[in-house]
Amino acid sequence: MREAMTVGSTIEEAYVECERITRTEAGNFYYGIRLLPAPKRTALCAVYALARRVDDIGDGDLPRETKLKALTELRADLEHLDDSSDPVLVALADAARRYPIPLAAFGELIDGVETDLAEFVTIADWDALVVYCRRVAGAIGRLCLSIFGALPDARDGQVDRTSLFADQLGIALQQTNILRDVREDLGNNRIYLPQSELEQWGIELRTDAAGDLDDPEGRLAAYLRHAAARAEDWYGLGLRLVPHLDRRSAACCTAMAGIYRHLNRRIAADPVQVYDKRLRLSGAEKARVAVGALLRGGS
Repeated sequence: MREAMTVGSTIEEAYVECERITRTEAGNFYYGIRLLPAPKRTALCAVYALARRVDDIGDGDLPRETKLKALTELRADLEHLDDSSDPVLVALADAARRYPIPLAAFGELIDGVETDLAEFVTIADWDALVVYCRRVAGAIGRLCLSIFGALPDARDGQVDRTSLFADQLGIALQQTNILRDVREDLGNNRIYLPQSELEQWGIELRTDAAGDLDDPEGRLAAYLRHAAARAEDWYGLGLRLVPHLDRRSAACCTAMAGIYRHLNRRIAADPVQVYDKRLRLSGAEKARVAVGALLRGGS
């Protein structure tokens, strides 16, 4: 068993490390996270830092068996957070004492990343894609919600409703990720667009001699517009969460979702943009989305 870290400044140092990871790696999400008050911001950084680690294991260059072993070890670490000296796990353990973080959601995230470790990843149909998105992104939505905290509401089943909305918002964001990264994922032997839909649209996903997505008859562009419109519907479903959050949490949620929704709408307007590059918003554009979310109070 690894030596446990001492309390006090050591926990503070653990949070500093998580914030460093989040600031460096979170990209789109950090613009929203920094809108939160300090207690929630540090807790969400701890959640992000561990989620980032899971993703990095899946995307790294290590052999598949080594990755699976690392993910198995991480599952075990989550069962013994209080025994860890790892700064990310120390911060997460403290955050879990302060907020009702559903640690089992990290297990769902690991399940999803294990899907990515197949030699060639394919998704059979839309239902299978929803399951995958729920694991790798819906779980993150529910983890965020545990820190945001829903406003008191007397209606029966309110907790279940807000959890559903957070799950749906995560699924929306993951759909945009998939549309943005079609070319990059294909180069890594991963096709997340449902096979049944590609067959229905008469699409064989491939690249041309220049390494760009090959679409001689425009079928892929038409399909990506369709898929982006479907993702837009999921944003509508998920953003029902916002009125149930306090002002700062709502602003954080709206900013994080807003950046991806902007990307989604750009893809819908011109799908060819993703054929030869990874579509991004500029830092100034992300900042405008974040500031707008804060000024509007998340509305």
